[in-house]
Amino acid sequence: MKIIKDDIVKVIAGKDKGKTGKVLRTIPKENKVVVEKVNIVTKHLKPRGPQAPGGIEKMEAPIHVSNVMYVDKASGKTTRIGYKIEDGKKVRYAKSSGETIK
Repeated sequence: MKIIKDDIVKVIAGKDKGKTGKVLRTIPKENKVVVEKVNIVTKHLKPRGPQAPGGIEKMEAPIHVSNVMYVDKASGKTTRIGYKIEDGKKVRYAKSSGETIK
């Protein structure tokens, strides 16, 4: 999976198409990511004692990684991500600009 935690991504498909946000966590086994303020769902929670009362909570649900695209920091546009070897290390790079990522 080419998208990792703390990347800025834009949703390209689904009900939240066009929204951008930071990746909070990745789920590689399911090819999904959780993006900040995207795919908000309502969860009903049972009370779990005095410290954790029940109620209705809004939270981000996972979205498939194919429905998001990396946003290039330099240009601000979406781009695909590739891999290349630099100094014997495998690094990610933005295919549109050719710049290495992190």
